[in-house]
Amino acid sequence: MSTSTSVGVLLLDAEALYRELLRGVQLIWSANTRLVGITSGGAWLAERLQKDMNLPGQAGKISSAMHRDDFAQRGLSSGGQTVLPFDVNGADILILDDVLFTGRTLRAVINELFDYGRPASVKLAVLVDRGGRELPVQADFAAARVTLAPDQSLALARSEAGVFSFDVKAV
Repeated sequence: MSTSTSVGVLLLDAEALYRELLRGVQLIWSANTRLVGITSGGAWLAERLQKDMNLPGQAGKISSAMHRDDFAQRGLSSGGQTVLPFDVNGADILILDDVLFTGRTLRAVINELFDYGRPASVKLAVLVDRGGRELPVQADFAAARVTLAPDQSLALARSEAGVFSFDVKAV
């Protein structure tokens, strides 16, 4: 099974980018940091990072569904519910996502996070930053920055064995 995806002349190796993300997360990590992955790709990343960094407990999983500005069109997604198995108050939260694009999902996730408490800080690490921001947000760490056509989407996929790859689709 290939873990690479061709995007025009660009080749994205999801497993290599994951290793770069792991390195970057270790650089911005503190003893008070808690991992929170955005469903679904970000949650997969947080789960694997929690294991690969030998961290106790479980990573959190957060859904953007209830705070999206396009809720009327999308409704509740099948991505799952928010589960934060730790106290958010006073914690340094590291939000993880597979692809940062417009910033709208991140805005919704931050609203959801603050429904659970007041963290000391919130940082963002992503596998891929594809630009195209509609809101003034940026990642504290991005394993890669790529440019895609506006009519393309990029999403992380995970095999049953836990191997990451990318799906590129026309929107």
